[in-house]
Amino acid sequence: MTHVVAEPCFNCKYTDCVVVCPVECFYEGEAILFIHPEECIDCEACVPECPVAAIFHADNLPDEWKDYTALNAEMAPQCPGITEQKTSMAETHGSCTTPRK
Repeated sequence: MTHVVAEPCFNCKYTDCVVVCPVECFYEGEAILFIHPEECIDCEACVPECPVAAIFHADNLPDEWKDYTALNAEMAPQCPGITEQKTSMAETHGSCTTPRK
């Protein structure tokens, strides 16, 4: 299985998670990050780094966000990889939920 970026990342895109990923499996979409399921090694390093709790193991993904498994798999190969931290959409537009940190 793999980890999945879900709804809380939408219009947010904190990138704290990408800098700790040892295999560089994050990809940047227009409004959300994606994890490539064939590249993710399930190390879970990214999970505690996400300030809005948007990353889940596919087996633990809340039912309302189950579609994000397929979305990550479909979109990751179509988007550019991201390995460096960037300013989040929340910081520039104030558009996502309050960080948990």
